[in-house]
Amino acid sequence: MSLETWLLFSSAALIVILIPGPLSLLMVSNSLNYGLRRSLPAFLGGVSASICLLSASALGLGALLLASEQLFGVLKIIGALYLFCLAWQSWQASRQAAKPLSSEEQPVNPNFLSMFWKAFGLGASNPKDILFFAAFLPQFISAEQPMLTQLLVLILTWAVLDLACKLFYGLSAHGAARYLRSGKGQVWFNRVSAGLFASAGSASLLSR
Repeated sequence: MSLETWLLFSSAALIVILIPGPLSLLMVSNSLNYGLRRSLPAFLGGVSASICLLSASALGLGALLLASEQLFGVLKIIGALYLFCLAWQSWQASRQAAKPLSSEEQPVNPNFLSMFWKAFGLGASNPKDILFFAAFLPQFISAEQPMLTQLLVLILTWAVLDLACKLFYGLSAHGAARYLRSGKGQVWFNRVSAGLFASAGSASLLSR
């Protein structure tokens, strides 16, 4: 792979990754609720989901989804239901934030695996991402060079950029952390998060 092709891929990937989405919202929410360091499992879960989707696209799952409308529909419904579940959790969190907690009722930080799989599930729940990667990757692959080497370079590059962008969202959240961590701020943040997750789920169900 030439340097020019790699730079073009990196620039295009960075633009795509920086576009805010449900996973970016989850990164911000985790950073505000648990701190940046304790949210690292969620960052790793999101990046791992991207790696799996990229690999699935390279293995031909994208072509399979295009060929099977029923399979695509089932996966889309599962992804939408997961977004609705996150919306419900965020709404419940807003109700809890509105109530003063006693020392015995202080929330417990989720463990590593819980945060990892929650982010992984959200990142991997949209079959459209597989179709996007299936259309995106071939633009930067040359048939005259070893396929596996090129795919490894592209996947590794995406993973590094993806992790950097997720950390960027987490760090950016600290700018408003003082207000958003207050009782009223946290209530409204969780309510807005719930609305955005629900809207994303509805858009997924209604889209073709």
